[in-house]
Amino acid sequence: MALPSSPAARRYVTRLSVSMGAYMVTLIGGAHLFNNGMVSGPLLWLLALLPGLSLVGAFYAIGMFIIEQKDEFLRMLLVRQSLFATAFALSVASVWGFLQEFGLVPNVELYYVAILWFFGLGLGAGFNKLTLGSAGWCW
Repeated sequence: MALPSSPAARRYVTRLSVSMGAYMVTLIGGAHLFNNGMVSGPLLWLLALLPGLSLVGAFYAIGMFIIEQKDEFLRMLLVRQSLFATAFALSVASVWGFLQEFGLVPNVELYYVAILWFFGLGLGAGFNKLTLGSAGWCW
């Protein structure tokens, strides 16, 4: 796959790479420190917050990509993709939550909703490809 050529796409890739790099480092490092009993108190709170804040950076990168995208058709594809991801993640989380409320399925940690959302971005790109013939520069 060729690297994106537009300035907005290059900034998106940079922002997302930094966010995901920070996510991996803070998640793995924080889990290691916590699992080995090396942190407690306020530092533990900070270590618990850092992976989530890194994901906030990823959402920021996606939002800025939509805002900075100059091509109106590509912007529309990104918005549709994001709306699809949002509907997918919220739908799965809502249905699972009611099943959980009635004791039919186990508890799932809330941060998995973000994973569902990112998976939904891929589904949204596929939906765009099927319905509009293009998923933007990602396909």
